[in-house]
Parts: sequence; structure tokens; C-alpha cells
Amino acid sequence: MASAATRTDIDPQTLVETLAKAGRAAQRQLAAMPSEAKAASLRKGAAALRADAAAILAANARDLAAGEANGLTPAMLDRLKLDEERLEAIAAGVEAVASLPDPVGEVINSVERPNGLQLSRVRVPIGLIGIIYESRPNVTADAAALCVRAGNAALLRGGSEAVNSNRAIHAALVRGLAEGGVPEAAVQLLPTQDRAAVGAMLAAAGLIDMIVPRGGKGLVERVQADARVPVLAHLDGICHTYVHSAADPAMAREIAVNAKMRRTGICGAMETLLIDTGFADSSGLIGAMIEAGCEVRGDARAQALDPRIGPASDADWDTEYLAPVLSVAIVDGLDAAMAHIANHSSNHTDAIVTSDDTAAARFLTEVDSAIVMHNASTQYADGAEFGLGAEIGIATGRLHARGPVALEGLTTYKWLVRGSGQARP
Repeated sequence: MASAATRTDIDPQTLVETLAKAGRAAQRQLAAMPSEAKAASLRKGAAALRADAAAILAANARDLAAGEANGLTPAMLDRLKLDEERLEAIAAGVEAVASLPDPVGEVINSVERPNGLQLSRVRVPIGLIGIIYESRPNVTADAAALCVRAGNAALLRGGSEAVNSNRAIHAALVRGLAEGGVPEAAVQLLPTQDRAAVGAMLAAAGLIDMIVPRGGKGLVERVQADARVPVLAHLDGICHTYVHSAADPAMAREIAVNAKMRRTGICGAMETLLIDTGFADSSGLIGAMIEAGCEVRGDARAQALDPRIGPASDADWDTEYLAPVLSVAIVDGLDAAMAHIANHSSNHTDAIVTSDDTAAARFLTEVDSAIVMHNASTQYADGAEFGLGAEIGIATGRLHARGPVALEGLTTYKWLVRGSGQARP
């Protein structure tokens, strides 16, 4: 009889419950594996991805053909597309995760109480993590690798536009992991694209320990609204760059153009540019953005700087464009800039460009976002750029983890108490 992982005739709730129970059992075995055994299994998984390159690329070609027939946008097709270089990057990413320090077992802190009890907090895996994602087939490998390295099982649900690619990547990766001793059920991919299965994952409290959505605003909104399981996610990436009066003009131009135009469709792309009234080259900065191919919408003072600037509506300040469109506001100093960010930021990534260390220190301290930058492009909001390996996502909430979430963010902790016969009086 076919396993639940390959059957599509089971109702979604029963399917998710069956897979989750198998995943939880596999996670207990995975959590007991030595660190080097997990790392070696991941390296075998990377080798299997390379060995199956032709099959994976053929599966991806089927997804691309279906996507074109279904009218996917060029940006969506680009996110979906795999080639030899991108597939090698996926395999190399799995190897990079294998080489990262294992957080499991790390002693966070320890203390001896006056009564002689020795207490310590130690990192442990979270358990079974559900990942719901769209379009990017690399997430299949990235998420699985991070979960396995941190001792977690993964239940994956990819988007229908990448179904063939996801299945091919999953099959290769699991084969390699199993060769290294990781239970096959430690990384499972839902065998159905039925949307009801997503609802079943979101309702699986007590079976799935955490949900991570990776995708557009509609997906994340649904997950956050419907989940009965803790969610780690961000909704929007409304990222700001504030060019302070003491900013170097050349640096400001380079950072701003890169923050917006390097890749406009990622969550770390700048969506609003704030320019101080005291900045010496406002017109030049805006001109550089327009010449780079960006549509600029501004407030009245910004519009007065260049006739090519269109008017910004109230909605523009709260819009994640994910396109070559930018909102620009002229602000009267650091306090006004931080007030604008407090009112409109999604608490993802916000940056200041300045040579004034005092202003930078205030900005870094007082702006309450998951990532706050000084003299750097917001495009660096990425787990790999932070030295974390592949990220499982970026979190903007205030509980558990913030910013790029990788291995440490996929652990929790438990208290270990060692006594010598103490009984509480």
C-alpha cells in the first residue's frame, strides 16, 4: 500500500495528521543524531541534488512551460526558473548549512543557586516545522537543510506553479539524507496541491510546532489570520533609507540606487527614500534614481526638486511596490525621519546614511525594526549576507526571533537542573 506521503486520496486533515505524526517520530530520532552525522547527511543530500541535476532541470522545464501557459509574470517566471548555475547554488547552499556550527546543545547560560542546584539553559530543536511557500523551488532545499541541521523535522507545502521542481528536489535531497542516516519522514513534502491541506496544516496545533510562510502578502495574511500554530513571518517589507544632512552625496547615491534597483522584487528592497532638508544634493540623488529606471512619487517638496516626480498619495507611504517604483519624502531632521518610519515602516529593515556618528547611534537605537542599518544598502537584509547560511525567512515580530532566521532561530531552549539530593523546604 502506498504511504501517506505519496497518496492523494486521503482527506487533507487526515493526510496532514498522518504526515505530522510520522514527522514527529522522525524528529525524535533526528534530535538524537550527533552533529557530525547530521552534517554528513546534508553533504550527501547536496551530492544527490547534483547527481539528479538533469531530472530536476527537466521537471523545472515542465513547470516553466505550464507557468508561461498560465500567464505567470516575467518576475514570477524568473523566481521559478532553475538552470545549472542556480541548481549548483542550491546544492552549495545545503553544503554551507552543513558546515555551520550546530546550535543544538549550546549552553546559553548557567548558574549555581545558593542551595547548590546547578541550572543551565540549553538550546534544543523546536520540533516539527511546517513551511508553506510559493514559486521559489530553492526553498525546498534551503528550508529542509536548515531544519535538519538544527534537529527539526520539516513538513513542506510548495506552490502549485513549482510542483514538479519541488518534487524532484525533495526526492533527491531525501535520498541523500537517508543515505546518511536521517529518517525519510524527517523531511516530507505534501503530495497534494489541495488548498484545504494548507488549512489543515494551520489547524494542526499539537502536531506542528511552528509555521513559516514564504511568499506574497496574500499567503502570509492567510497564514497569520487562520493559524492555530505559532507563526514566524513578516507581512510586508516597507523598507526606508533616510539620507541625513551629514550624508556623503556619492555614498548616498550608491546606497540608494542599490537599495532600490539591485533587485526590486525582494523584501529588503527600499520602498521609501527620506531626504533631509539639509542634505546638499537632493536633486542629484533623485536624478540618479530616475536615471537608473525608477519611477519616483513624492510629496510636494520632493516634486519641487524635479518635474519628473509624480505625486505620492497617502497610500504610497504604506505600499510595498516590489517594482521599480519609489516614494520620496523631504523631512526636517532626524526626529521627523524617525517619526515617519514609526508611522509607516513594517519593522523589516530601515537604514540611515550619514557621517554623523551621534545621529547614527540614535537611529540605530530608536528605530524599532528587525534590522536597522547605518551606511549600508537595505538589500543586505538576507541570512546569507549575515553569515547565517540559507535563511528560512525574515521575522518582524517581537517574540522568539527577529530578522533573518536561520539555525539559532530554529531552536528553543530547555532548563537543565542538576542537584545533589535537595528537597524544597
